[in-house]
Amino acid sequence: MKHFFSVNQLDVDTIYHLCDAAKRYRNEQVHVSKQIFAANVFTEPSTRTKLSFIAAQRKIGLDVLEIDGVQSSISKGESLEDTAITLEAIGADVLIIRDQSNEWIDELQDKISIPMINAGAGTLEHPTQCMLDVYTLYEEFGSFEDLNVVIAGDIKHSRVAHSNIQTLTRLGANVYTSCAPAFQDPTLDVPNVSMDEAVTFADCMMLLRIQHERHEGEETSVDHYLEQYGLTKSREKQMKKKAIIMHPGPVNRNVEMDETLIYCDRSRVKQQIQNGVYIRMAIMLYMLQKWGIIDESFTNERNDTKQ
Repeated sequence: MKHFFSVNQLDVDTIYHLCDAAKRYRNEQVHVSKQIFAANVFTEPSTRTKLSFIAAQRKIGLDVLEIDGVQSSISKGESLEDTAITLEAIGADVLIIRDQSNEWIDELQDKISIPMINAGAGTLEHPTQCMLDVYTLYEEFGSFEDLNVVIAGDIKHSRVAHSNIQTLTRLGANVYTSCAPAFQDPTLDVPNVSMDEAVTFADCMMLLRIQHERHEGEETSVDHYLEQYGLTKSREKQMKKKAIIMHPGPVNRNVEMDETLIYCDRSRVKQQIQNGVYIRMAIMLYMLQKWGIIDESFTNERNDTKQ
């Protein structure tokens, strides 16, 4: 695998391998002894994805190069391709890219000779978010077979929904959507159910925000959205005893879910954020191994400063 653009590139065994590696990295300190530069190119706003990549990079001892769309030459009109080529020429060993375009993957994949990791591509794919969600569910339930996962919210514009639906289905989960008619995606071959029905059988309710920035002029009102399509307190009470709530963030409070549920006992929002660091450690180390930038013995390297 040359670049990591989609979880569809990974077979099921590799998905489980990365989850097991993430679990291991949570409990042990891994440090790459050679100097490796990781360049983060984020032309879209990001808190969780960007900072968890930085935390993951520093935990494994990578030197971090930071690029954002405001403080770089991208604000002067430089293309993403030229930015990526510049970073490679400077000496970056791996590129982490997040961009609002749906086309950047096709444009760059044959022009860059270092590994690239997709940190968000338009409305199409968000594979590292998908992997941290998979890891969180794996930790919680231990298996995906016949697990009922309902993804609710702005399905049409969500790259998280597209990545998760494809991957969870492949792993054996029963995946459903629940959304307003305007947010349905007819290209997805999964059942769409009402929120009142969804809460009665879901093992996991995965909520998504309304992504106004991707609606391209569409008028979207949030008036009464929570009551009609969101997870209210009364709906949460109808959930199965061991069912959980997930959300990739950021949360629009009292829109897709009642704000009292964000960090309730059912919620795994904090765990998702924590798991994002460890699964991104696993993915970056996996890609660096695939390219021969590090060898398999790196896992025997420990940070000597650990007390």
